[in-house]
Amino acid sequence: MFTKILIANRGEIACRVAATARRMGIKTVAVYSEADANAKHVAVCDEAVLIGPAAAKESYLCGDKIIAVAKATGAQAIHPGYGFLSENAEFADACAAAGLVFIGPPASAMRAMGSKSAAKQLMEKANVPLVPGYHGEQQDADFLHTQADKIGYPVLLKASAGGGGKGMRVIENSAQFKDALASCKREAISSFGDDKVLAEKYLQRPRHIEIQVFADTLGNCIYLFERDCSVQRRHQKVLEEAPAPDMPAERRAAMGEAAVAAARAVGYVGAGTVEFIANQDGTFYFMEMNTRLQVEHPVTEMITGTDLVEWQLRVAAGEPLPKQQHELAINGHAIEARIYAENPDKGFLPSIGTLRHLGTPNAVAFELGGDATVPGAVRIDSGVREGDAISPFYDPMIAKLIVWGADRKQALARMAQALAQYQIVGLATNIAFLKRLVEGQAFSTADLDTGLIERNHDTLFPAAQLAPASALALAAVALLADESRIAAPSGANAADPWSHTTGWRMNQSYARKLAFADEHTAYDTFVTYRAEDWLFSASSAAPQALSLATRNGNDYSIKLGDQATHGTVLRDGDTFHVFANGAHYQLAWNDPMAHAGETESEGGRLTAPMPGKVVAVLATKGQEVKKGEPLVIMEAMKMEHTIAAPHDGVVDDILYGVGDQVVDGAPLLAFKTA
Repeated sequence: MFTKILIANRGEIACRVAATARRMGIKTVAVYSEADANAKHVAVCDEAVLIGPAAAKESYLCGDKIIAVAKATGAQAIHPGYGFLSENAEFADACAAAGLVFIGPPASAMRAMGSKSAAKQLMEKANVPLVPGYHGEQQDADFLHTQADKIGYPVLLKASAGGGGKGMRVIENSAQFKDALASCKREAISSFGDDKVLAEKYLQRPRHIEIQVFADTLGNCIYLFERDCSVQRRHQKVLEEAPAPDMPAERRAAMGEAAVAAARAVGYVGAGTVEFIANQDGTFYFMEMNTRLQVEHPVTEMITGTDLVEWQLRVAAGEPLPKQQHELAINGHAIEARIYAENPDKGFLPSIGTLRHLGTPNAVAFELGGDATVPGAVRIDSGVREGDAISPFYDPMIAKLIVWGADRKQALARMAQALAQYQIVGLATNIAFLKRLVEGQAFSTADLDTGLIERNHDTLFPAAQLAPASALALAAVALLADESRIAAPSGANAADPWSHTTGWRMNQSYARKLAFADEHTAYDTFVTYRAEDWLFSASSAAPQALSLATRNGNDYSIKLGDQATHGTVLRDGDTFHVFANGAHYQLAWNDPMAHAGETESEGGRLTAPMPGKVVAVLATKGQEVKKGEPLVIMEAMKMEHTIAAPHDGVVDDILYGVGDQVVDGAPLLAFKTA
């Protein structure tokens, strides 16, 4: 077994690999970019070496730098994690040439499966069922357009070298093909350095089911059952679970055996995932093979009682698979939710910022690699800590929340409870959206397909709800408690009632207005000070007695009228973040004593929603445009974002050109109302 390995990755997966290595007594070397100097993965490894600037192409994608660090530090092997260099055959070859073990499949297997087109041709020869489509090398736009017309719409365009939903477009009709192809190719070349695409028939209401396979160097190859990854947004997974709901044993075996056959066909070694797209009737088609560990591998670990990273290390060291097929069994049900820094209400736009507060549900340690038959109920895999920043340079994932239950019903209940306990302040997250998704009828009843989010849009994206009186009361009590604590007199003036901020008045009660607002609504609340409590009312509601029962740090227990409420209140400047009853309310307090500065209007200038690069300018100066017409396309976090006209008008000026880098909030063009 290795004594030292280098982890050629960052964030959550680097921390995950380091945890198993530590348990096995293997020392670890981290590599990091300038943006990650204080990152968690740097702290949890035994050594850490700077390899370049923030941009991945100058750091985490520099295989020669990483190999040099491995040699200099005495590492015997390199674990690539997922993403970055994990499926780069040239990097695997370079590791071998340098005398290092690449903890992954042979370069030949990666080359065979790395191109979606080549892989599908290979599977076709092996009689694996394929979705109708064009998987060839011809990339002429007119030729591809003709092929799409022959396949019949809707058609799915995919980057041949792609993954993770990048470089993928669904085309509804022939008229959309040209623009969609151009956009798909731009995103593909940016993300993978290869703009080749393939075209396939887009199946209606398909499920996305993948099989975890594992092979060693001694000829053994097994499957560790399936994961259902149907719930996706922008073709990227949101929820994953194992086993797949309503999976008959015979179909599970058929898919598992097909996946093993696919792995054997390319001489596979190590951890891999064979992905299938399945119709509701149970028929399935080969989609692609990911020649690496998957983001969602924890759900497989939870139901099989295995540590897949340990298996990777043992196989890479030449050992046989720890278990054979007959020794594997499914125990219970596991669900994984990806906690992202993004705003679902704004098209899942990534959010940039600092984790000023990070409160997580109580996690029960999952005994990886042991003989435990019942894993921990809640597991959190994360690469960030409170105070860390989510930057525009890398994926905006904050954590993976994984729960286990004796059955799917229990796993669902535990996931909903864990999401309700998650608290994040400092940037937008998808936590509330995930909770609606998990508790929604479609997911809870396993009515699954890759269009689940779109077809349940109204339920998953409800109209904004008013903050309840209990949340406003919690914010008010936190504000009053802060004022009392901060301004409480001491020393000689401690007994002077005129020096207190407790609302004391002679011969009368002190009443004040507290104005709060969220993104959608302004709330006027009124507080009347009394000897032992307050009278509180929100807007036009009748006043109720309000009292503070207990306070423990940021946790408050209050009583409003006859109702007791518990919640956590975190103050960030003049914004009060109230976490209560599984919901998060952001209430900005309008301090009447503060000097409010005037905000300069942007005067019709459309601004960048985040830092990024301009990849296309679709309008010209002086052009008349209609509401919703695309004007500029930006690329940020490897995804394209279209800036559209907010209303009918005229483009007054173009302020940035193709290739320009822009900061968050930068005006991209000047726009005048028609």
